[in-house]
Amino acid sequence: MKHTIIDASSLELNEKVVSIKRVTKVVKGGRNFRFTALVVVGDGNGHVGAGLGKATEIPEAIRKGKEDAAKKLINVSLDDNASIPHDFQGKFGGASVLLKRAPEGTGVIAGGPARSVLELAGIKNIRTKSLGSNNKQNVVLATIEGLRQIKSPEEVARLRGKSVEEILA
Repeated sequence: MKHTIIDASSLELNEKVVSIKRVTKVVKGGRNFRFTALVVVGDGNGHVGAGLGKATEIPEAIRKGKEDAAKKLINVSLDDNASIPHDFQGKFGGASVLLKRAPEGTGVIAGGPARSVLELAGIKNIRTKSLGSNNKQNVVLATIEGLRQIKSPEEVARLRGKSVEEILA
Protein backbone atom coordinates (compact mmCIF):
# COMPACT_ATOMS: atom_id res chain seq x y z
CA MET A 1 0.00 0.00 0.00
CA LYS A 2 1.39 3.39 -1.01
CA HIS A 3 1.54 6.20 1.55
CA THR A 4 1.97 9.81 0.58
CA ILE A 5 4.39 11.62 2.85
CA ILE A 6 2.93 14.93 4.02
CA ASP A 7 5.27 17.69 5.15
CA ALA A 8 3.92 18.59 8.61
CA SER A 9 6.08 21.73 8.87
CA SER A 10 4.07 23.53 6.17
CA LEU A 11 0.72 22.84 7.87
CA GLU A 12 -0.91 24.73 10.75
CA LEU A 13 -1.66 21.77 13.04
CA ASN A 14 -4.11 21.76 15.93
CA GLU A 15 -3.76 19.12 18.60
CA LYS A 16 -6.16 17.30 20.88
CA VAL A 17 -5.16 14.99 23.72
CA VAL A 18 -7.51 11.99 23.64
CA SER A 19 -6.22 10.16 26.70
CA ILE A 20 -3.51 10.25 29.34
CA LYS A 21 -2.76 7.03 31.19
CA ARG A 22 -0.50 6.45 34.17
CA VAL A 23 1.52 3.30 33.60
CA THR A 24 3.26 1.58 36.51
CA LYS A 25 6.25 -0.74 36.37
CA VAL A 26 7.13 -2.53 39.59
CA VAL A 27 10.89 -2.77 40.13
CA LYS A 28 13.10 -3.90 43.03
CA GLY A 29 13.18 -0.45 44.61
CA GLY A 30 9.42 0.21 44.33
CA ARG A 31 7.25 1.45 41.48
CA ASN A 32 8.19 3.43 38.37
CA PHE A 33 5.44 5.73 37.11
CA ARG A 34 5.27 6.85 33.51
CA PHE A 35 2.62 8.61 31.49
CA THR A 36 1.29 7.68 28.07
CA ALA A 37 -0.49 10.36 26.01
CA LEU A 38 -2.59 9.62 22.94
CA VAL A 39 -2.60 12.78 20.80
CA VAL A 40 -4.48 13.53 17.57
CA VAL A 41 -3.28 16.37 15.29
CA GLY A 42 -4.91 17.83 12.20
CA ASP A 43 -5.19 20.99 10.12
CA GLY A 44 -9.00 20.91 9.71
CA ASN A 45 -8.52 20.67 5.95
CA GLY A 46 -8.15 16.98 5.14
CA HIS A 47 -4.96 16.09 7.06
CA VAL A 48 -5.03 14.14 10.33
CA GLY A 49 -2.74 11.85 12.33
CA ALA A 50 -2.50 10.17 15.74
CA GLY A 51 0.52 9.47 17.88
CA LEU A 52 1.56 8.02 21.20
CA GLY A 53 4.05 9.66 23.56
CA LYS A 54 5.52 8.14 26.71
CA ALA A 55 7.50 9.99 29.36
CA THR A 56 7.91 10.49 33.11
CA GLU A 57 6.06 13.84 32.99
CA ILE A 58 2.70 14.57 31.34
CA PRO A 59 3.72 17.65 29.25
CA GLU A 60 6.70 15.77 27.85
CA ALA A 61 4.49 12.78 26.96
CA ILE A 62 2.05 15.13 25.16
CA ARG A 63 4.89 16.78 23.23
CA LYS A 64 6.26 13.39 22.14
CA GLY A 65 2.76 12.26 21.16
CA LYS A 66 2.29 15.40 19.05
CA GLU A 67 5.62 14.82 17.26
CA ASP A 68 4.69 11.17 16.60
CA ALA A 69 1.28 12.18 15.25
CA ALA A 70 2.81 14.80 12.91
CA LYS A 71 4.99 12.03 11.41
CA LYS A 72 1.93 9.87 10.69
CA LEU A 73 -0.31 12.40 8.91
CA ILE A 74 -2.75 11.03 6.31
CA ASN A 75 -4.76 12.69 3.55
CA VAL A 76 -8.56 12.47 3.86
CA SER A 77 -10.72 12.88 0.76
CA LEU A 78 -13.71 15.13 1.50
CA ASP A 79 -16.74 15.78 -0.72
CA ASP A 80 -18.37 19.15 -1.42
CA ASN A 81 -20.46 19.23 1.80
CA ALA A 82 -17.50 18.45 4.12
CA SER A 83 -18.44 14.79 4.48
CA ILE A 84 -16.83 11.61 3.17
CA PRO A 85 -17.41 10.39 -0.43
CA HIS A 86 -18.80 6.98 0.63
CA ASP A 87 -19.53 4.81 3.69
CA PHE A 88 -16.72 2.70 5.07
CA GLN A 89 -15.83 0.59 8.11
CA GLY A 90 -12.37 1.08 9.58
CA LYS A 91 -10.87 -1.70 11.69
CA PHE A 92 -7.91 -1.76 14.05
CA GLY A 93 -7.34 -4.44 16.68
CA GLY A 94 -10.64 -5.24 18.39
CA ALA A 95 -12.19 -1.89 17.50
CA SER A 96 -14.09 -1.09 14.36
CA VAL A 97 -15.71 2.23 13.43
CA LEU A 98 -18.51 2.57 10.90
CA LEU A 99 -18.26 5.87 8.97
CA LYS A 100 -21.42 6.97 7.12
CA ARG A 101 -21.65 10.00 4.87
CA ALA A 102 -24.21 12.60 5.85
CA PRO A 103 -25.95 15.56 4.15
CA GLU A 104 -25.25 19.23 4.95
CA GLY A 105 -26.44 20.28 8.42
CA THR A 106 -26.03 16.87 10.10
CA GLY A 107 -22.94 17.78 12.10
CA VAL A 108 -20.43 15.33 13.56
CA ILE A 109 -22.32 12.48 15.20
CA ALA A 110 -19.54 10.47 16.84
CA GLY A 111 -18.30 9.25 20.20
CA GLY A 112 -15.37 10.84 22.05
CA PRO A 113 -12.24 9.29 20.49
CA ALA A 114 -13.65 9.13 16.94
CA ARG A 115 -15.05 12.67 17.21
CA SER A 116 -11.65 14.25 17.90
CA VAL A 117 -10.17 12.57 14.80
CA LEU A 118 -13.06 13.65 12.54
CA GLU A 119 -13.13 17.25 13.78
CA LEU A 120 -9.38 17.70 13.30
CA ALA A 121 -9.65 16.16 9.82
CA GLY A 122 -12.07 18.96 8.86
CA ILE A 123 -15.14 16.76 8.45
CA LYS A 124 -18.31 18.72 9.30
CA ASN A 125 -21.08 16.22 8.44
CA ILE A 126 -20.76 12.54 9.29
CA ARG A 127 -22.46 9.77 11.26
CA THR A 128 -20.38 7.12 13.00
CA LYS A 129 -20.89 4.07 15.15
CA SER A 130 -18.14 2.53 17.24
CA LEU A 131 -18.38 -1.27 17.15
CA GLY A 132 -16.40 -3.84 19.10
CA SER A 133 -13.77 -2.66 21.57
CA ASN A 134 -14.10 0.72 23.28
CA ASN A 135 -10.35 1.03 23.85
CA LYS A 136 -9.63 4.72 23.04
CA GLN A 137 -6.35 4.03 21.27
CA ASN A 138 -7.85 1.34 19.01
CA VAL A 139 -10.98 3.44 18.25
CA VAL A 140 -8.79 6.40 17.19
CA LEU A 141 -6.59 4.17 15.02
CA ALA A 142 -9.63 2.40 13.50
CA THR A 143 -11.14 5.79 12.58
CA ILE A 144 -7.87 6.92 10.96
CA GLU A 145 -7.56 3.59 9.12
CA GLY A 146 -11.12 3.99 7.78
CA LEU A 147 -10.46 7.58 6.64
CA ARG A 148 -7.19 6.51 4.98
CA GLN A 149 -8.91 3.86 2.87
CA ILE A 150 -11.75 6.09 1.63
CA LYS A 151 -11.29 6.99 -2.03
CA SER A 152 -12.62 10.01 -3.89
CA PRO A 153 -14.65 9.42 -7.09
CA GLU A 154 -11.70 10.81 -9.10
CA GLU A 155 -9.35 8.24 -7.55
CA VAL A 156 -11.75 5.35 -8.26
CA ALA A 157 -12.25 6.54 -11.86
CA ARG A 158 -8.48 6.74 -12.40
CA LEU A 159 -7.92 3.25 -10.94
CA ARG A 160 -10.66 1.72 -13.12
CA GLY A 161 -9.76 3.70 -16.24
CA LYS A 162 -13.22 5.26 -16.50
CA SER A 163 -14.63 8.76 -16.28
CA VAL A 164 -16.04 10.22 -13.04
CA GLU A 165 -19.53 10.35 -14.63
CA GLU A 166 -19.41 6.58 -15.29
CA ILE A 167 -18.46 5.91 -11.67
CA LEU A 168 -21.20 8.13 -10.20
CA ALA A 169 -23.93 6.82 -12.55
